[in-house]
Amino acid sequence: MCALLVTTAQQDQYQDRKQDQELRVRTLSVPEYQDFLSRHGRASFLQYPSWAEVKDLWRSETVGWHYPDGRIQGAGLVLYRQFPGTRKYFAYLPEGPVADWSDPHVDRWLTPLMRHLKAAGAFAVRIGPTPAYRRWDAATVKSATGPDRQLSDVLATEVDPVGAALADRLRTRGWKRCGGEDDGDAQPRHVFRVPLAGRSLDDLWSGLNQEWRRNVRKAGKAGVETVVGTAEDLPEFYRLLRITEERDGFRLGRSLAYYQRQYEVLNAEEPGRMRLYLGIHQGEILAAHTMIVAGSRVWYQTGASADHRREVRPSNALQWRMMCDAHALGADEYDMRGVPSTLDPDDRSFGLLRWKLGTGGQVVETLGEWEIAMDGYTNTALYKAFQAYMARR
Repeated sequence: MCALLVTTAQQDQYQDRKQDQELRVRTLSVPEYQDFLSRHGRASFLQYPSWAEVKDLWRSETVGWHYPDGRIQGAGLVLYRQFPGTRKYFAYLPEGPVADWSDPHVDRWLTPLMRHLKAAGAFAVRIGPTPAYRRWDAATVKSATGPDRQLSDVLATEVDPVGAALADRLRTRGWKRCGGEDDGDAQPRHVFRVPLAGRSLDDLWSGLNQEWRRNVRKAGKAGVETVVGTAEDLPEFYRLLRITEERDGFRLGRSLAYYQRQYEVLNAEEPGRMRLYLGIHQGEILAAHTMIVAGSRVWYQTGASADHRREVRPSNALQWRMMCDAHALGADEYDMRGVPSTLDPDDRSFGLLRWKLGTGGQVVETLGEWEIAMDGYTNTALYKAFQAYMARR
């Protein structure tokens, strides 16, 4: 018993010393940064150096947190957007930084970051902390649908204690959560994720609902082929995307050149990082979906499909192929990206959520994006003008 008490006391002292150690932030070389991401394995693709090349209108920097002995403990890709007519910058870390958000001493991470960004000319900062906030399984969401219903009306299947604690810590330090339920964030606040870790392909298949399994079989019987395309197929993907935008009433606002650049720079960083999947029927491309692979995670990014021959279900076939490929890559999860927060079946946007629910995954409310102004800029015309500028964009 005495030995156990000594051991526990020693552990407490060690933790106290660790908490007292000051973390510092410095610029990392790209190789240093990539080495950290490869060891971490869970970073978003938006935190990889290639994403900075996609966002070519922003200046970028890779930074790292380290102890005095040089050990890197966290890292982040910072995108800087200059406000026209000034030498001041808006600093943005999309779905980042990659930090130990479970650390109750969050100031060890935030204070040196803010000091570094202020020295770089930033007047405001936006971050996207990675912990989840709440999760709803597919069965819970399906049972809660109804007129004027929202996800926020439904008791979550799970509340992430790390995410909930971090949200409180950010609020008490003056950080403000961006936007409302479905606006204000540059990245989706509500996403749909299919867990893959520890599951066999048979488990994934049985997780699909009856309609999804029927549609995948129907595609196979109709002769739909699923293949991985190349950069030469991007114009056809883009043509189908414009058709999809018109049909479903949304506009991503991206050009063909944007997707071509994204495909080029992501795959230059690592071959196969971005993949284009094609659903082909009778020699015609009827659907095209993009997938991104980084570390132990896989994302379905953008989907497009034709208006005709929808009865052969090419999109269901593509998604099943992509889920199987993600499983073969050893991914922990298949992230289907954004879903709306509405649970009203009469709302036009609910169709996207309904479709993704059929995979048997989970709706995840992320912490969203949080923003803070540097000291002295909170109430200035500059900060307010930049907020209006970003809202117009």
